[in-house]
Amino acid sequence: MTTVQYCRSAILPTAIALLLSACTSSQTPPAEKPERIGRAQDFYELPQAYQAGTYRHMDELFFTRTVHRGPQVSPLPTRSEVAVQYEVDGQRLDVDAFMKRNQVSGLLIIKDGKVALEKYAMGNDANTRWTSFSVVKSISSTLVGAAVQQGKIASVNDPLTRYLPQLKGGAYDGVSVEQVLQMSSGVSWDETYRDPKSDRRRMFELQLANNPGALLKQMANLKPAHKPGTAFNYSTGESHLQSELIHAATGMTASDYLSERIWARLGMERDAFWQLDSRAGQEIGSSGLSATLRDYGRFGQFILDDGVINGERILPAGWLQRATRATPGSHLEPGKLYDGEYALGYGYQWWLFPTGAAALPNHDGGVFEAQGIFGQFLYINPAEKVIAVVWSTWPKPEMDEREMETYAFIGAAVNALR
Repeated sequence: MTTVQYCRSAILPTAIALLLSACTSSQTPPAEKPERIGRAQDFYELPQAYQAGTYRHMDELFFTRTVHRGPQVSPLPTRSEVAVQYEVDGQRLDVDAFMKRNQVSGLLIIKDGKVALEKYAMGNDANTRWTSFSVVKSISSTLVGAAVQQGKIASVNDPLTRYLPQLKGGAYDGVSVEQVLQMSSGVSWDETYRDPKSDRRRMFELQLANNPGALLKQMANLKPAHKPGTAFNYSTGESHLQSELIHAATGMTASDYLSERIWARLGMERDAFWQLDSRAGQEIGSSGLSATLRDYGRFGQFILDDGVINGERILPAGWLQRATRATPGSHLEPGKLYDGEYALGYGYQWWLFPTGAAALPNHDGGVFEAQGIFGQFLYINPAEKVIAVVWSTWPKPEMDEREMETYAFIGAAVNALR
């Protein structure tokens, strides 16, 4: 019989008031509630109560590989905490309101290499590893840059099939590495997350089926839709080819290459882990990396530092200038990606903010970001030397009003840090 049961059964009603404090102090503390972790097959339709627990325990649902950190941890000093007030829907709101309204579970803002704001919610803390969703697309493209710097990939102008001959004879014939980085291959792809018949969902089903090499075969069987280099089409499948390319060019897994070139050298706090297409298989180059909030921030600082670690150039000189700019007049310029008024452009798997008169408030000057569904952001503002990392559990994969509110909040933080 537990202490709690004893207190409930042994005390007469007339004595409860006298003995309540003694009973309460001696009772066994209630057990912690177990994590609510959803099923892998329900990943895109999880009830909100299951999102946070699932997003921090992806290694319990999918095959993964470790991205090892190094022996030393790079310091991430703090500065005075910035007070942020932003405006939305005719209201002036603070940090706590932003997090509550947008189901934000982690928020980090770095200015001049120092943490200016760090907050957690929904059971997360500094040790939590949270899934990136499509934020990892930009990390994968950075690994391509590292391979170019090492000479493992001769040029982004090379045909992709030089490194992935499995794609010869299909829609990727004549497509360059750069066109893949820019999602401009011209290959047909349906990204709709909640359509069971879409190419994205087919890719997810193949991952769950644990069939080695199935994702690359899926890509080899796609059809052309446009001339390469003329049209943007957002494709998680195409981003996965970055991982396949890294493996083919370097002879290393993407996890090991990320560890060797960046993660260990940069002094990350924790190992990360990366989802695979099958047991002991290939990393999903477009999704599925899990790391801590501060380690995502450190990666952002590496990008802000032009891809140099302790004086060693990891990325080619000029790589980030090319990766985070669109050629003027091209189909990748901000405002030209989609019909309508969507403001962002696209680089080497980085989203590009508009500049000049079209700029969003406080985001002018070559700002770019990595972004994942359900509200994940890695924002980099080179002119202001600001990095922002946001983790969220939005109820839908894509929510324009939440995205714009996130930009409003980050913009207000940039302004407050000036």
